[in-house]
Amino acid sequence: MVHTCVVAGCRNRRTPGTGLSFYRFPRDPERKQRWIAAVNRQGWAPNDGSRLCSTHFISGKQVKNPRSPDYVPSVFTPLSLDMKEPNPPEVPDKQEARVEAANALLFLQCQGGSEPEEASPVKANVEGSGLLLTDDDDEESLSDDKDETFSQTSIVNFDDVFKALRRENRALRESVEKMSLSENCLRNDAEKVKFYTGLPNFFVLETVMLLLSPHMDAIRNAKLSKFQQLLLTLMRLRLDLRNQDLAYRFGVKVGTVVRTVNHVINIMSSTLVPTAVFWPSRAELRKNLPAALHSSCPDCAVIVDCFAVPCEGPVIKDNERGAAAAACNVLNYLIGVAPQGVVTFVSRGVLGNFSPRNLAQGSGFLCKLLPGDVVLASRDLDISDAVAARGARFDIAGCPEDGSSQRAEGSPPETLDVQAHVERVVSMVRQRYTMLTGPVERAFTTTAERTSNLSTFDKIVQVACALNNLCISAAPLE
Repeated sequence: MVHTCVVAGCRNRRTPGTGLSFYRFPRDPERKQRWIAAVNRQGWAPNDGSRLCSTHFISGKQVKNPRSPDYVPSVFTPLSLDMKEPNPPEVPDKQEARVEAANALLFLQCQGGSEPEEASPVKANVEGSGLLLTDDDDEESLSDDKDETFSQTSIVNFDDVFKALRRENRALRESVEKMSLSENCLRNDAEKVKFYTGLPNFFVLETVMLLLSPHMDAIRNAKLSKFQQLLLTLMRLRLDLRNQDLAYRFGVKVGTVVRTVNHVINIMSSTLVPTAVFWPSRAELRKNLPAALHSSCPDCAVIVDCFAVPCEGPVIKDNERGAAAAACNVLNYLIGVAPQGVVTFVSRGVLGNFSPRNLAQGSGFLCKLLPGDVVLASRDLDISDAVAARGARFDIAGCPEDGSSQRAEGSPPETLDVQAHVERVVSMVRQRYTMLTGPVERAFTTTAERTSNLSTFDKIVQVACALNNLCISAAPLE
C-alpha cells in the first residue's frame, strides 16, 4: 500500500529511494489528539491508513520520550523549492511591455535635464532578450560581485585564522608539556632532573628506572605510570613534599601517594640498595685509597660515625624528664663511608638513647670486617673491643697508637680531615634528600616488615645513600 503524508500541502509519498519514514498516529489518546492539533486540518480525523512523514519532525523521526521536542510533530514549513510547482513562463507580451516601460523611463530621465551619457543607465543589452539594464540592475550586479569578492576574502581570512589557531594550539601544548611532570619534560633538562630527583642527569634517572621497572608491576590499574611512580617517590625524598601536595601535582588521591611511596621505597630497598651500597673488597679499597691515607693508614677499610634524625611527636616539658623525652624523639644511625667518599654501610635506626657498640653488633657491621682492617673514626664510639674481636683495629684519627683516648699534641691534620669527610658525606646526602633532615613522620618509624626488622624510614635512609652514591659528586678524603 502506498502511503501519502496527510499534512496539507505535503506531497511526500512512500516510494523506493526517498529515504523518508511514515508514522501512523499514536494509540495514546492524549498524544494522538496533540498530533491532530499539530496537523491543523479542520473537521478532519485520522483513520488506520493515515500517515505522517518524517520531514515534520526536528530530528527526522518521531521520539517516544515526552520530554523530547519530537514527541509531537512541529515542522510545518512551506514546501521545499524542489517540491514547488515551477512558475509559469512569462508571456511574450509581458516581456515587450517591460521593454517599453524601460525605454519610457529612460526618455523621462533624459528630459529631466541630465545628459544622456551621464544619465543613461544602460550598460548592456540582456543577451537574447532585448532588455536594458537599469541602475537597479547594475547595482545588483555590482552587489553580486562584491558578495563574491567578500566570499573569497572570507575564505582566505578563515584559512589564516585556522593557521593562527594551530600555531596557538602548538604553543599551548609545548607550554603544558614543559609544566607537566612527565618523562619528555625531564629528558632534555638536567637542571630540572637535579631539582626534582637529586640525580645529576636524565641518563642516571633512566638507568634507575630500567633497574626498577621489572619489579613495579605489582600495582595493577595504577593511575600513574611507572615513571611517574618513581618521580613522585624521588620528589618525596628530595623536596620532602607533603602527601597532599604531591596528590595535587599528580592529580591523584592522598591514599594513592602513600601507597606509591611505600611500594617504590620497598622495591628500591630490595633492588637498588644492594647494588649501590656495598662493602668493597680490600683490593679495591687499597687500589683507590686517597693519598692522605697512604702513609698514615694504608689498611683503612671504612670511616664510621653516627648521625641523628629528629622525629615528630610532642616532647614532655617536665624539667626532670624533658631531656630524656627529647632524646627519645631522635633516630640514631651508624654510617660507614669509604675513603673514596661513597657510603658502604648504613645501620637500622634506633630511637632514643643508644649504644654505638650494641648498634654495631646488631646491625651486621662487624661481620663485614676482615682481619687486618682498620676502622677509622674522629671520636670514640666504644666499639674498639668489638672490632678487635674480629681481628681488625679501631683507630681514632690523630690519637697515639697506644690506644689512649687523648689526641697527641701536634698530631697531623687528618683528624679534622676524617671528621670533615664523614660530615661532608652525611651533609651531602641530607642536602640532596631533605627528607633526612627531619622531623620524621610517625608513620615512617614503625617496623614495616618483620623479616628485615627495618622501618620505612630506615629504608628511606638507605635508599637516599644509594642514590647519593650514583651521583658524580663523591667526596674523597683529601
